[in-house]
Amino acid sequence: MARWQGFYDELAEARYPSLLAYAMAFTGQRATAEDLVQEAMVRTFSSPRRLSSAQHAEHYVRRAIASVFVDDKRREQLFRRSASRLADAEVAPDRATQVDNRDAVADALATLTPQVRACVVLRYYDDLTVAQIADRLGLALGTVKRYLHDGAESMRGELGAEPDAERVEVLVTERRER
Repeated sequence: MARWQGFYDELAEARYPSLLAYAMAFTGQRATAEDLVQEAMVRTFSSPRRLSSAQHAEHYVRRAIASVFVDDKRREQLFRRSASRLADAEVAPDRATQVDNRDAVADALATLTPQVRACVVLRYYDDLTVAQIADRLGLALGTVKRYLHDGAESMRGELGAEPDAERVEVLVTERRER
């Protein structure tokens, strides 16, 4: 048995629910997330690389999930742009009824562009730093910061949160010498 086979089996059995939840944060749909995890597993284990542990392999799979998601969305956008030139009318995507917080967040994430969504998920779901996100997605630091800002503003609007609700305005006056 190849060394990577044990890592694959462990990921496929023990870590699959976690990987699926991670992919669902990107896609918002279970079936699409399942396909995304499968594609990421294929990409990870079909390329020759030195995997030292199941945790190391999981890191590659998670990275592949983000990459495959962004790549697929780019392809879809290219197709849509081409198709829209042929069609006169666009069909608006259906929105699910917001039943609970998880559904509301999934709906809000769905409104973001693919790269903004990837940055938001990597920051708030995977708890990566701006630098780590930039490295993972091959973006400039400033671009990641802008995507995170835009994503937070958009989600705040979608979720009905008031911006700066907990901020207190402080008036600064001149300091007098005694």
